[in-house]
Amino acid sequence: MFPKYFGIGSINAALAIALGAFGAHGLENRISDHYLEVFETGVRYHMYSALGLMLVSLLGNLLGESKLIRNGARLICAGTVIFSGSLYVLALSSKSILGAITPLGGVAMLAGWACIITAAFKKA
Repeated sequence: MFPKYFGIGSINAALAIALGAFGAHGLENRISDHYLEVFETGVRYHMYSALGLMLVSLLGNLLGESKLIRNGARLICAGTVIFSGSLYVLALSSKSILGAITPLGGVAMLAGWACIITAAFKKA
């Protein structure tokens, strides 16, 4: 589990940096300030999740693999794609209906962290 999710987290961190740079330099004056903020929110949570996933992989290495940690990592990955991805598409397309999808990603991330918390306290 450790190398796989650490690698996925690292790739996501690199993507978040690239998308952040794209937003700051490529989208400025091309989309409204509101949608630029929406894009930046996607980038911020993308990076938080990437770093969190890297920490989760270290936790898995420290505590040993468990179904809870593995499912937590999967939910964080899925939540990041749904949450940040929907914000990226919303900002670039101005299709406000996509805002309805975003909370599903947030719920998935929260569920992932709930799994991680449960796993950590089971080992405590």
